[in-house]
Amino acid sequence: MKILKGGITKPSGFKANGLHCGIKRKRLDLSLIACDQPVTCAGVFTKNSVKAAPLIITEKHLKNNTAQAVVINSGNANCFTGSFGLLYAKRTAELIAKFLNCKTSDVLVASTGIIGKPLPFKKIEKAAKSLAEGLGKTNTHGQLAAKGILTTDTIIKEISVETTIGGKKVTIGACAKGSGMIEPNMATMLCFITTDADINAKMLKSALKKAIDPSFNSITVDGCMSTNDMVTILANGKAKNKKITHASKDFNQFVKALQFVCLDVAKKIVMDGEGATKFIEVNVRGAKTQKQAKAIAMKIANSNLVKTAAYGNNPNWGRVAAAVGSLGFKINEKDMKITFSSFAKKNIAINVDLDLGKENATVYTSDLSLDYVKINADYN
Repeated sequence: MKILKGGITKPSGFKANGLHCGIKRKRLDLSLIACDQPVTCAGVFTKNSVKAAPLIITEKHLKNNTAQAVVINSGNANCFTGSFGLLYAKRTAELIAKFLNCKTSDVLVASTGIIGKPLPFKKIEKAAKSLAEGLGKTNTHGQLAAKGILTTDTIIKEISVETTIGGKKVTIGACAKGSGMIEPNMATMLCFITTDADINAKMLKSALKKAIDPSFNSITVDGCMSTNDMVTILANGKAKNKKITHASKDFNQFVKALQFVCLDVAKKIVMDGEGATKFIEVNVRGAKTQKQAKAIAMKIANSNLVKTAAYGNNPNWGRVAAAVGSLGFKINEKDMKITFSSFAKKNIAINVDLDLGKENATVYTSDLSLDYVKINADYN
C-alpha cells in the first residue's frame, strides 16, 4: 500500500469543489463531491436519537445503495429546525441534482455547525450553480472541498492511498472534519470517502463497518455526542478489478486499505481536538471481553481528571485507576498494572494491563486545556 498526495479526487472518476456562499463570514462553507453517474454507496450515521434534517434525507436517499453526489454545508447544522429544515435539506439535493442532471435521490446532503438556527438556504441556492460548474479532478479541488466542511477545525484532514487488488491498482481517498463533540459512536464529525474499487453494496457496507469500529468509533475528544455525524463511501468500479462480491483475499485487502484511511483521518481529528496540546493513546490489555476492554479504554479517555493531568504534564496514575474502577467491573487491584510514557511529550501512551483475559482495545483522545473551555464558551 502506498500513500499518495491528495484526497477525495485521487480515485479515478471523482470531482470536487468548495466555495464561500456566506453562511460563515469568510471561510469556505459549501462543498460538493461528485462523479459522472450513480455509483455504489454506503453510509454510517450518528446513533443520537435527535438527527439533523440532512441525515434524515440522506438515509432515505441511500435506501437503494447508490449515489452520485454529496453536498455539504458548514456553519449551520440544520438541526432542530423543524419542517423547514427538512424542506431546505431536500431542496439542496434538488438544486444539485438539477445542475448535475441526475436524480434528486442520488444526491446526499450533510451539514455541520450551530444547532437550532434556521439554515440560510437562499445563500446555498445562489451558490449552487457555481459550486457544480466549478467541479474539478485536481488535488486543489479536493482541498477546496475539504476546507468547505470545517467548523472549529484548524487544519484540513485528507488522505489517499493506493493498493493492489486482483492485479489492479485501486485508490481510496478521503476528507473529514471534526474537532469537538467527538464520541461516542462517531460524533460531530463528517467523513467522505471515494474509491475506484469495484465492489457490491453488501460488501461495501461490511467493509465500512469493519473500518469504522477501530477508527471513528475509537476516538474521543470530549465524550459529547452530536446530531450530524456521517461517514459515506462512494465506489465507482473504475479500477476494473474483479468485482468484490464475497469475503475473500481481495475483500480483506480492500478492508485493510480502508481501515488505514479511516484511522489516519480519525487520528487527525483527535490531534486537531479543540484546544488540544497532547495526543493520547489509551491501551487496555488483558480484559475479559473486547466490550469490557473498549468500555474501560473509553472511560479513561473521557476522564476530565486524566485529560487535565495530561495537559499539566502530571502522570497521575491514581486518576487512571479511579476511572477503571468506576465502571464496577470485578478487578483485583494487585493484578492491575498501569504504565505511562512521558506526559511531558506531545504524544502520550497510557497502558493498563488487567490480567482478566486476552481481549484488548485501543482508544485515541486528546488532553483538556483552557482553550477547550474558551472555544466552547464563545461558540454560538
